[in-house]
Amino acid sequence: MINSDILQLDIYNLSCKIRNKEISPVEIVKQLLKRIEEINPSIQAFITVASEEAIASAKKAETEIGRGEWKGYLHGVPIGLKDLIYTKGIRTTMGSKIYHHFVPDFDATVVQKLKNAGAILIGKLNTHEFAYGPTGDVSFFGPARNPYNTNHMSGGSSSGSGVAVASALCFGALGTDTGGSIRIPSSACGIVGMKPTFGRVSKHGVYPLGYTLDHVGPMTRTIKDNALLLNVLAGYDPQDPYSRKSENEDFSRYIGDSVKGRVIGVPSSFYFDCLEDEVRERMKEAVAMFQEMGAQCKPVDIPILSRTSWAQLKTLQSEAYDVHEEHLKQESGNFHPEVLERLRLSAEAKGHEYVQAQTIRRQALESFEKIFEHVDVLVTPTLPILPPKIGQREIKIQGQTEQVRAALLRLTGPTNLTGLPSLSVPCGFSATGLPIGMQLISRPLNEAILYQFGAAFEDEAGIPSLKWKIETA
Repeated sequence: MINSDILQLDIYNLSCKIRNKEISPVEIVKQLLKRIEEINPSIQAFITVASEEAIASAKKAETEIGRGEWKGYLHGVPIGLKDLIYTKGIRTTMGSKIYHHFVPDFDATVVQKLKNAGAILIGKLNTHEFAYGPTGDVSFFGPARNPYNTNHMSGGSSSGSGVAVASALCFGALGTDTGGSIRIPSSACGIVGMKPTFGRVSKHGVYPLGYTLDHVGPMTRTIKDNALLLNVLAGYDPQDPYSRKSENEDFSRYIGDSVKGRVIGVPSSFYFDCLEDEVRERMKEAVAMFQEMGAQCKPVDIPILSRTSWAQLKTLQSEAYDVHEEHLKQESGNFHPEVLERLRLSAEAKGHEYVQAQTIRRQALESFEKIFEHVDVLVTPTLPILPPKIGQREIKIQGQTEQVRAALLRLTGPTNLTGLPSLSVPCGFSATGLPIGMQLISRPLNEAILYQFGAAFEDEAGIPSLKWKIETA
């Protein structure tokens, strides 16, 4: 019998019960494995379930905690990993036929950090093939399905991570984000997702898509859980050439602080252009809620944003083709047709376009920096649309037809190009019960402030119970 009361706990409260020996890590893992067995076939969140490894880790954690050797809030807590993140001795597929039997001989740095913190790795989570797509419905292992409506997309490319956390198949997960791939499924599945400052979290041992665009970050049910995970993940890594040196900090330190007197920037264009009506309404309500909490909301203009989508695209095309050039030459028939088409288009990117894109990148970062001289955070929608149906490739927004892929990436891509930290927070539902997310953006290394604003909103708005999904997913 699955104990839904245990599965509904967030990381913080679960950890407290583990530390106080009210709940056994072994029992938690057994409960999760039962639920994964029952639920995963219908939503396809997991590619590989690490049952034996998870039980062994749980026994070790229970022994350590019993001896008084508690390592912190992740000790004994089951966490899932996007299947781009290398795990020693555990299959890592990239959601692709090419790697469907690949087993790494080392752990990614973030996996080492989780193990050092006593976390339990419950399994590897579905991903859009090679992370090259935001829909989450293109994988050698089948589409990850939205737990609120399994006919709809989970969002990608960290599709399985979003679905697993929202469906109570793990207590938190890691995703990667090149154009929005943490925030898109977080919005679509109604959870919290952080794309940290570029270089804040090591990418060593994480299969690349775009060298200068890729980020690794946490996906959780609550803001506090997200900060606790980032506390463990962040830090300089000499094995990652893009790793950024910064002081160690507690990312949860401002959670609970008021936002009264703080300044929120509301972009007057780009982020609020061409939205579905229900997304616009939820955003209006979110801005009004911040004002009720005493924050000052002021309009801001960032004209360069009209050029960032092109710059992000050309940067990604050039870097992704470099990653996959040998695969394309030797085994192009093993790619999903949609991913293969994108890579072939990527081959057409020109050198001067890449150079131009880097000029726009610098200009965009400068424009954001000027805005942040006057505001603490920007508030925007995470997605301009509700999660489309699986397989849907076009959508009409305010009478205009747009490619689903372009729509999903439109509002998240700018902060991959600039490397700014961005947090997706649940901010409501559509009339049909599909989640809607709000994106908070701030200056580099300002994740703690994003968590402050996110937690204030979370407390004011309330977060939906997982009970419905646990009982019916």
